[in-house]
Formats: sequence, C-alpha cells, structure tokens
Amino acid sequence: MERMTAAQAVIATLEKNGIDTLFVLPGVQNDGFFDALYDRTNAIRPIHARHEQGCAYMALGAALATGKPAAYVVVPGPGFLNTTAALSTAYACNAPVLALVGQIQQSLIGRNIGLLHELPDQLAIMRGLTKHAARITSAAEAPGMVTDAFRRMISGRKRPVALECAMDVWGKPGAVVPAAHAAVADAMPVDEDAIERAAKLLGNAKRPLIVVGGGAMDAGASVTALAEALSAPVLAMRMGHGVIDGRHALAVTAPAGHRFWAEADVVLAVGTRLQAQLLNWGVDPDLKIVRIDADSEELDRQSKPEIGIVGDAAACLRALVDRLGKHNTTRAGRLDRVAEIKAEARARMSSLAPQIAYLEAIRAALPEDGILVDELTQMGYAARVLFPTYGPRRFLTPGYQGTLGWGYATALGAKVARPDTPVLSINGDGGFLFTANEMATSAQRGIATVSVVFSDGAFGNVKRIQQLNYNDRVIATDLRNPDFVKFGESFGVESVRAEGPEALRKAIERGFASGKPMLIDSPVPAFPDPWKHVALPRVRPPART
Repeated sequence: MERMTAAQAVIATLEKNGIDTLFVLPGVQNDGFFDALYDRTNAIRPIHARHEQGCAYMALGAALATGKPAAYVVVPGPGFLNTTAALSTAYACNAPVLALVGQIQQSLIGRNIGLLHELPDQLAIMRGLTKHAARITSAAEAPGMVTDAFRRMISGRKRPVALECAMDVWGKPGAVVPAAHAAVADAMPVDEDAIERAAKLLGNAKRPLIVVGGGAMDAGASVTALAEALSAPVLAMRMGHGVIDGRHALAVTAPAGHRFWAEADVVLAVGTRLQAQLLNWGVDPDLKIVRIDADSEELDRQSKPEIGIVGDAAACLRALVDRLGKHNTTRAGRLDRVAEIKAEARARMSSLAPQIAYLEAIRAALPEDGILVDELTQMGYAARVLFPTYGPRRFLTPGYQGTLGWGYATALGAKVARPDTPVLSINGDGGFLFTANEMATSAQRGIATVSVVFSDGAFGNVKRIQQLNYNDRVIATDLRNPDFVKFGESFGVESVRAEGPEALRKAIERGFASGKPMLIDSPVPAFPDPWKHVALPRVRPPART
C-alpha cells in the first residue's frame, strides 16, 4: 500500500493506462486534481482549451485518430454540460473517451442546495451518454474504479465512459493499492460454428456484397483478402471509410453500393449498424445477411440476420478467410461488373462538378497518410461519397450524430495525438465559429493543423432546403461573417484566402510545409444539391414492372 490522495491515485492509474495527454479546463471543483497533476506533467501533459466543448472534442479527435483511449477533465455542472455534444458524438462513433468530471462537496451531492455548478443528478446525465459512469468517493477505491472504467471502455464495442469525483475527495489522502497493470479488454472468443456457416453461405453466393463500418477499422487486411476471394465490392459509408484503400477496385461508396445492395444475394456486414440499408434501402426474402459485430444487441436491432456473429471483427474475419477456401466458387465477370457500376455511379455524380473539383484539389494536397476531418458542410456531404480514403482512421466523421461545429477542435485533438501526421479540417462558415476560439489553443501550443473554411455566407444546406421545399421562405440561415483572414491572424495563426480549387491546393500544401497552424478562407458560391447522391431510396423489394 501507498499513502496518496484520490487525485494522485487517479493520475497514477491514468499513466498506467497509457494516458499521456489530458485536455482540460480547470476550475475550483478540480483544484485538488490539478495540484496533483502539477507533479506529474513530465508524464501527462495538460492541454487547456478555451471552452469545455473544445476539451471534449479534442479528446474525441485523439481517440478517433489513434483508436486508443483519450481523456478530458472539466468542472461539473455547466462545465460538464458544455461537453455533452462531444460525449454523445463519441458514443455515436464508438470512441474510447474518458470524461473525468468534478463535483460539489460529497456530503451535499443531490441535496439541491444551489451550490456553484450543482446539478440535480449529474451522474444520471453521464449514464445516459456513456457506456459506464460512476463516482469516486475515496482514494482507496480510485485505482480500481479507473481501471474498471478503462476495461469497460475498451471491451467489446468501444464507447465513452465517465467518472466524477467530489471537490473535497480529490485531495483527501488514504491507503491505496496502486493499479498493478493497465486494464485488459474482456476476451471475445470466435464462434467457430457460426464462422463455418458464414463461410458456406458466402462461398456459394453469386453476388456477394461486403458492408463495413467503424467496427471493422482494425480488420482492413482481412476485409481486403475476403473481398478479393469473393470478388465482392466493399461498401463503406461514413464510419467505414479507410477500412480498405479507397483506390482498390472493389472499394465503393454509397451511390455504387446502392446498386450492389439491390442485386446482392448475400451481404456480409462488419462492424456497421446497417442503418441506411435496413431502414431506407430495404430488404426482402431473397437477401441473406451475415453480421459480425462486437455488440450483441446490434445484430438484430432492426431485423434478424441469417447469421449473427458476436466477436472482434479482425479475429472473426481472419477465421472466415481461413474457412472460405473450401467453400468458395468462381464468379466470372464480377470484377468487370463492379468497374461498370462504379463508372456509372461516378457519371451520375457529374452534377456535383464544383464539389468534385475542390475535393480533388484537397486529395492532391493531402499526403497519403493524412487525416481529413469532415464537417456538416457542403464539402463534407460530398466527401462522404466522393473522397477516396487510403487507410484506417484517415477520415474522421461525427457519424449519425451529425454534430455541426465539431470539426475544428476535433482536428486539433487528432493532431495532438498524431503530431507527425498531416491533419486537414474542412469547415463551413457556420460550423467553424462553434469552436474557432480554439485557434488560441492551436497558436499557444503550436498545434499544426491546416483548416479550411468554405465560406458561402449561409447555413447553406438549410437555406437550399428552404428555397426548394418551402417556396423560398428563407429564414435564420444568412450569416454575417468576420474577415476570416484577419480573424485567424488575430490569434497568431497564419491565414490566407484561396479562391478556386487550384489556389486551395497550393494553400494547403503551403500550410503542411510550414509545420505551423494555418487557416484558409475559401470563398465559394452555393453548391449543387448533393442529397440525391447521399440519401438514396428503397430498392428492395424491387419495384413491380
């Protein structure tokens, strides 16, 4: 045993679990924690943001960019509530984020006295947004509770967790047994019988299709091997981009994948909710679905699959590749069919020529290992179907939460976690101002992201919907913007204006070459509507002729 405070015990356990950075915004309820952290800044560096949402988004970006746990520390009440958009996005994106939050005095929790930052039931809010939430009440229990939180975070389906600690507990000493080792994820055995049945079904399929989500991010090699053995196209929606190289002949996005879904006889879905396919594209008795997922509840949440396999995607797919050979058949002409449908889909998207030109410029400027952080913006919507991603964790997206304004601060966290990797943030002028204040953090800490603001002076997507669907009754969508170049320069961030795709490409390349933070203002007109290529209609059962 050692004698230490609860804060010291928590920090030691964070170190044991590989946390070397904390995204923080200090305050009185966490003074005891930061006093203990002062002595450990050689092991854990604090990066203090200018708003609590920035802390949480940065932790989210770090977790998404690495696949490893990241953590943030904020005060309770409004401080914690300011992080909940990021926390709910971490939940949606299956990101291993630890929220470490202060509390009022322990004896007064839940008494509704009206103390500074008091909430009626902060822990209940935490539990609604995370996989696990708990309260640390003593130094002695801290190592075990922190280790358990990490175990839950990394076991099965990764998701955020939260711990709170009262302000008078942080500094209270006690006898502590330090954590002996880092948390270990719960074992997930491979269901060999189910794998054998899946191998038979897929091996005999005539028109197989593979759909991948974020849960397949560490299984790219096996997905690629399986796709090549089956001559099966691999459909990546938002969270699945990068599972296989977007340049691969079998890699497809939604417009082509929609066609393959219509004609598939067997679908293998790996680490994906299949939300768009099951809810919008449709199913019928002729379609057999095999699902592999770390979350047993996900397998039949919308409909019961032909075969459901609970397990780690990488382990299950390795076993499936090994079993497939003895069952597999040849599929003459399938590769030609994939190429044909991809070409047709690309031709149909020619209406998005302006977005295509900008995205091609971005792809040319972003190094192969670079990370693109998308946003809820016209360029982000188009990127979902047009931007080729070359490897895992190189396309960061808020998934189904669609969290407007997440992008800039999230990109900073990604860059902190992967300092040697180029990180590009694309934003609209509406969303960018949600966390643009974090340019102060970027400049102070030298966080060398390159960030683009596509400025059209409006919440462009909402405005277009109002124009097209509501008789041009435009309301609350036009924006008054700052001069973004002067705005960035006021923080000490190098800022330029780039008009047109070629100028944008050169500016991005210059930004990466500088090794410093850069903001690029890219004025653009209203873009063509991308939604007919993104929100695709039902194709099963097929329409009657």
